[in-house]
Amino acid sequence: MRLGLTGFASLSWPNLMQLRAASPLPSSHEKTAVIMVWLPGGLSHLDSYDPKPEIGSEYRGPFKTIDTKVPGLQFTELLPRHAQIADKFTILRSMSHRGPGHPAGSMQMLSGDPDERDKSKPKLPDWMSVVNYLRSQDPQRSNPLPRYVGVNPPLEYNGPAYLGDAYSPFSVQDDPNRPNFEVPNIGLANPAEAIRLGNRVALRQSIDNLERSFDREGELGALDQFETQAMTLLTNPQTRKAFDLNQEDPRVRDRYGRNRWGQQLLLARRLAEAGAEIITSSLNGPLCGRVSNWDDHAVNHHVFDAMRFRAEAYDQAVTALIEDVYARGLDKRVLVVVTGEFGRTPKIEYDRSTGAGNASAAAGTVQPGRDHWPRAFSNLWAGGGITTGRVIGATDKRGEDVIERVCSPGDFLATIYHHLGIDGSKVLINDFNGRPTPIVDQGKPIAELIA
Repeated sequence: MRLGLTGFASLSWPNLMQLRAASPLPSSHEKTAVIMVWLPGGLSHLDSYDPKPEIGSEYRGPFKTIDTKVPGLQFTELLPRHAQIADKFTILRSMSHRGPGHPAGSMQMLSGDPDERDKSKPKLPDWMSVVNYLRSQDPQRSNPLPRYVGVNPPLEYNGPAYLGDAYSPFSVQDDPNRPNFEVPNIGLANPAEAIRLGNRVALRQSIDNLERSFDREGELGALDQFETQAMTLLTNPQTRKAFDLNQEDPRVRDRYGRNRWGQQLLLARRLAEAGAEIITSSLNGPLCGRVSNWDDHAVNHHVFDAMRFRAEAYDQAVTALIEDVYARGLDKRVLVVVTGEFGRTPKIEYDRSTGAGNASAAAGTVQPGRDHWPRAFSNLWAGGGITTGRVIGATDKRGEDVIERVCSPGDFLATIYHHLGIDGSKVLINDFNGRPTPIVDQGKPIAELIA
């Protein structure tokens, strides 16, 4: 037994368990898909998609408003590319929940957990893991790509919970903008290596058969499943091609932006086009500013310097993705959603910086910031066959509360599930205690988004 497993271990798969999400699963290139662009920390809605130019200086930022391609719709001057293609997406300005902290806000948005308290780990599985689980029940999928891929995925405050780690994402953590970027354990280039790999696995399987009668927990069967997935990823040339950004025209790469965010979203589009069905990508890291996220408290960032600092890369990457989805005929099949866990306080707060860096003054310097604000915020929807070129909902004159068409995390989730062909009101999954638990406890698809 040790001999067989030693041969298997020599394959150098340090992240074998990450391959668990590569289930052998449904479908054709016509399978609906979602690309979720996650803004960890929360985008300031007043400084982006829901400006309030008439309010007082206690609330209003320094940014001018600009007209967009949609009559009557304005954004701040930080989003000129968004303004030019506003007919290709819809802005929802009336998302609201009661999760004040990053964990609670993320769990509300991604899993529908109504608990307002922050928890160290999720009680409910996120929608991405749920879709991976539900679609894995279909044995007909022939696509070798993992169904659920995270390109720098949002792994904090969410996960598969009681579904188990097999339904977590296949994670791409490296920077796709690096000249030598390569996803490990994808597509062996040398056919001889694939043959040797198959021989090693066959040897281990023959030895494993001796242990079947003692395998009370089914661990060998689970290993077989992961091994099959790993073999598919390693030996199918289609997988290597899908992850290879060098296959793209350099002009396309330029259009997305030669930075981490731009290349992450380009890779997300490539994966969706190749047949991945759930793709998530967090826009965080150095492009956000000193603390590497959108959490623009005054102690972290000068909120307006931070918005300026990240605006160009954000504006370019997101609009390139949206334009590309339509230009390549993916707009019916692939839904693009851009959101964070909440917005930022309309009233500007002031505090002392805790450190100097990009978008933050020297420690001790008083600077402006905006704090957490789940009561009203915006998100963006494109593709997916939805009705575009419009605004859904409205906030009051200060952007503090929703005054028209309140939408909840349950509505957010039900809309995503609807696009994926899942009726969130009827699907139940057993939790840790064996109790049937709805994937959407309260919420309905947002009718204005559905064509």
